[in-house]
Amino acid sequence: MHELKLIQLYCYICEEYNQFLRWNVQRFSKNNFEGQISDEEILTIYLFCLCYEEKYKIKSMHQHIEKYWHSWFPNLPAYQTFNHRINRLAAAFTYLTQRLTQAFYLPADCLTIVLGDSMPILTCSHKRSGKVATPLTNKAYCATKNMHYYGVKLHTLALKRAHTLPFPCFLAITPASVHDLTALRSVLEKSYAHMSVLDKAYCDKELQQHMLAKGNTLLTPMKEKKGMPLIVKQFDQAYQDLTNTALAKIRQPIESLFSWIQEKTYIQNASKVRSQEGLMVHVFGRLAAALMMLSGL
Repeated sequence: MHELKLIQLYCYICEEYNQFLRWNVQRFSKNNFEGQISDEEILTIYLFCLCYEEKYKIKSMHQHIEKYWHSWFPNLPAYQTFNHRINRLAAAFTYLTQRLTQAFYLPADCLTIVLGDSMPILTCSHKRSGKVATPLTNKAYCATKNMHYYGVKLHTLALKRAHTLPFPCFLAITPASVHDLTALRSVLEKSYAHMSVLDKAYCDKELQQHMLAKGNTLLTPMKEKKGMPLIVKQFDQAYQDLTNTALAKIRQPIESLFSWIQEKTYIQNASKVRSQEGLMVHVFGRLAAALMMLSGL
């Protein structure tokens, strides 16, 4: 069964590489490339091990392919070279993720509801000094997990689907300290969804009015206003609680999506990453694998 999956994946990667991905990678000259494993094979190995073999570390991927699938990849290099070649394909993983997010469309008669949230990706604990991919990472606090950490933040907008996980239509990473609203404001302003349901971090009257003018209703949990008299606060409490509960139920699938991605790819643990290219591969390689599993590829 896995043989058929491998063949199907390799054919898909070859088609995408020849049409789009090859323009986004650093390629060898013809003389230096002869006898070496191809970029298409490297991409296939990485995604195959994540999607079907449950191998999450590059070293375990290399060992698994060398032990069980070496006849399929006879030019598999040593681990150091394999790791170097994967890092050189960081841009290809990023572009492949973009291609996969654009490949999904809801039926025209469906109400387009967008769910949004963010997820931390840790490169190291806050007790240590973060020295990996410093242009992309910094220190921040995650209220959901009640912890400080070094790393990046994954921002996601996903299309709500009935009776299944939502499908991401926008994915981006920022340094961990960047506020959620700052990261997604420009994207939300251009969104043409019918409704966007987000958490309290995206509560902004100016943004809400701008989106409403384009026919996109922004819904966020209600915040308590500072200085409000106690009697007024108690009078509105039931209404606010019911509204926030209803919005939480609508937003629950985006939380399930993050849990599912973490379960399938272990994306939040980037402690083994040692370079900026490695971090990009870790994030977008795993996102590409998750999107392929969601798409049924």
